[in-house]
Amino acid sequence: QVQLVESGGGLVQPGGSLRLSCAASGFTFSRYAMSWYRHAPGKERELVARIGTFGGSTNYADSVKGRFTISRDNAKKTMFLQMHNLKPEDTAVYYCNAVHPLLPTEQAWWGQGTQVTVSS
Repeated sequence: QVQLVESGGGLVQPGGSLRLSCAASGFTFSRYAMSWYRHAPGKERELVARIGTFGGSTNYADSVKGRFTISRDNAKKTMFLQMHNLKPEDTAVYYCNAVHPLLPTEQAWWGQGTQVTVSS
């Protein structure tokens, strides 16, 4: 069975850092593009960062450029999101997403999410 399990969220002060992890199982991880999305109450779900199958291609939302770094370790079947200089506006549930490049995005798999709260 396909599983995506996020971890690493929590409460952090503005300006702090967190590292999120997404552990994958049940599919050929290296063949899938991976993304981090976030969803805050009352707001639309937002694409935060995306990384290609081998990690060479990345893109970021304008709001996180220069602060967040997405990476992946295909041998460990894990994706990461390193977050620095966190702001209250970053508060949201962060979700791991996986989609095969040859399939429509509607067929993506999702994790259960991990809460990130940035507050003093």
